[in-house]
Amino acid sequence: MFKRLLCVVFVLTLCACSSEPAKDTATPEPAPTPKPAVAELWTVTEGIATPESAYIDPKSGEIYVSNIEGMPDQKDGKGHLTKISADGKTVTTLLSGLNAPKGIRIYEGTLWTTDIDEIVAVDAATGKSVMKKKVPGAKFLNDLAIGADGTVYATDMMGNKIYSLKDGKLSTVAEGESLEYPNGLLVEGDTLIVGGWGGAPKADFTTDVPGHLFKLDLKTKQKTLITPEPTANIDGLESDGKGGYIVSDYIAGKILRITADGKVSTLTTFMPGTADIAFSPDNAKLIVPHMNENKIVAYDISGSLQ
Repeated sequence: MFKRLLCVVFVLTLCACSSEPAKDTATPEPAPTPKPAVAELWTVTEGIATPESAYIDPKSGEIYVSNIEGMPDQKDGKGHLTKISADGKTVTTLLSGLNAPKGIRIYEGTLWTTDIDEIVAVDAATGKSVMKKKVPGAKFLNDLAIGADGTVYATDMMGNKIYSLKDGKLSTVAEGESLEYPNGLLVEGDTLIVGGWGGAPKADFTTDVPGHLFKLDLKTKQKTLITPEPTANIDGLESDGKGGYIVSDYIAGKILRITADGKVSTLTTFMPGTADIAFSPDNAKLIVPHMNENKIVAYDISGSLQ
């Protein structure tokens, strides 16, 4: 009897086990594909010739480009300014008849650019030239930045000087070898952020020693290094929106990110000739003038900033 009872219990147990619901064996969803570090959005070649500098209008998203269309130190009248729609589909020539325009910025509707030994003001809406300010003794005006009060600052790379222009009055902010043949320029309050090219440029613009990224106090003229070591032949210089900077190295073709405390990382590398970039922290859009390839390319670099 006891053995028969055990058999019954055993059979009931097996039945109970067999009635359990099947376990969920669904295949887990695959992990999302990682976002590319750098994704090309569009390319413009129409109307682009030896592009040197780009600027993104924060209001419209339109891109303004300076085109040398020749040699960067020749007064040949071939230089021009181009406006590109935010999606890269519409290209307009804004102003022709310049020589070798480089740095470009807009302040309260006025577009400012450098042109070898002149600082030029243009109505950004109509493309009409408003003013040309001769800079006596300037050798190679390059990048340009504008302060909150409308003061225009410009680097004279080959002259190792930085100038300011306010209400038509031209002044020398700083000069000398300590400026490291200055190129890239930003204004942060009472401080200039300066991208040094490095040692004396050779005929092909290479140097034996690359430049530092550094601060220049506008009141004391004190120089403070951001990158403790020589970093790059710095051309373009933009804020990354997080206290650091996005920088282009023209000779190496690199796009660098430099933190406020001087840490340097390479975001991507192109062909040599990455000139004066533009960057929008809002959507991580980077505009690169590929100067040697006669094209302007927009990139999404959000993947490299994560």
